[in-house]
Amino acid sequence: MEQHGARLVFPIDVKKKPWEQKLPLHNRWHPDIPPVAEVTVGELFRVEMVDFSGGRITKEYSAEDIKNADPSIVHYLSGPIRVLDEEGKPAQPGDLLAVEICNLGPLPGDEWGFTASFDRENGGGFLTDHFPCATKAIWYFEGIYAYSPQIPGVRFPGLTHPGIVGTAPSRELLNIWNEREREVEETGLKHLKLCEVLHSRPLANLPSTKGCHLGKIQKGTPEWEKIATEAARTIPGRENGGNCDIKNLSRGSKVYLPVFIEGANVSTGDMHFSQGDGEIAFCGAIEMSGFLELKCEIIKGGMKEYLTPMGPTLLHVNPIFEIGPVEPRFSEWLVFEGISVDESGRQHFLDASVAYKRAVLNAIDYLSKFGYSKEQMYLLLSCCPCEGRISGIVDSPNAVATFAIPTSIFDQDKQEFS
Repeated sequence: MEQHGARLVFPIDVKKKPWEQKLPLHNRWHPDIPPVAEVTVGELFRVEMVDFSGGRITKEYSAEDIKNADPSIVHYLSGPIRVLDEEGKPAQPGDLLAVEICNLGPLPGDEWGFTASFDRENGGGFLTDHFPCATKAIWYFEGIYAYSPQIPGVRFPGLTHPGIVGTAPSRELLNIWNEREREVEETGLKHLKLCEVLHSRPLANLPSTKGCHLGKIQKGTPEWEKIATEAARTIPGRENGGNCDIKNLSRGSKVYLPVFIEGANVSTGDMHFSQGDGEIAFCGAIEMSGFLELKCEIIKGGMKEYLTPMGPTLLHVNPIFEIGPVEPRFSEWLVFEGISVDESGRQHFLDASVAYKRAVLNAIDYLSKFGYSKEQMYLLLSCCPCEGRISGIVDSPNAVATFAIPTSIFDQDKQEFS
């Protein structure tokens, strides 16, 4: 009898710890992490996932769990999933894997999420020099809408999406990642011109055995020890996709991912109910457990045909994202501008980070005039459907960034905000 609906290939029990799940999770990228499931092109399959912290962040209104969060464990991913063609042959290096998001959402019975900013001493965020202490807001979901007791008077529809979708790197690509990121971590302060007004977090997150989970590979074995010292952290986005945090990557979207190893070994996680452009608080989307229903297509030789290398090897490519047709509609916006001049009045040269920071600070300061604290607005603007833009990048010396906020998310009369 023909099956209808998605086949569950990666189940999650939110009452269990990540290491207690039926299928093991992983939180690193490495070509030797074995797949835990197989799918065939054209079939609809369901992947469930924990929130990025694996349930360590709770519904308690205290921010102590965020203040003491362990950054070494992020992000817990579901996968890897090996992808086969119609003849049962695995995707090959050089192919392009088209991953279509057919459906997604929170896991039934777990309809809540959180937005937070890390403490300065534990990673910080985009505005840590202004907000050095850990903060947290809990959000509850009513269908497509979210509201928070910690930020009253706000309710908005979520544009739900996975923060992470990526394929496994080849060993050659993994070595490229580790070499370039180690160089920036070890010598960046001497050789790079860094944005001095942004909080100085580690310049890169290098491989570390602390907090490492490698799926089926058992901790304590020689194989685990070797791979754990090589495996890349999941924190930045890279050539394989990974942690891109594209808020519009929702229902109906497609991701075209390069294939670097046999089978592609695609993984996903870091589900967000909603996020603002930039995810400025760092732990700044509405983080949640959730599910994806996906379909895959293998485009033979697609990397060479559709992706242009921007670097010294054919591996220096980036995915292509096709945004789906389902998004909230907003008609009225407040838009705040920022330029490349920092809070001390110092001029920077075409620095889009400084400009974006100024735009966000302008928005926070303005909205705090209407009964909200600046901490509340920092969290809100990190997770509500705000639109960030680089509006100008050529007119020396100032880059221009804009930050647009839909006014209908507030219960107050829109006239009060204009």
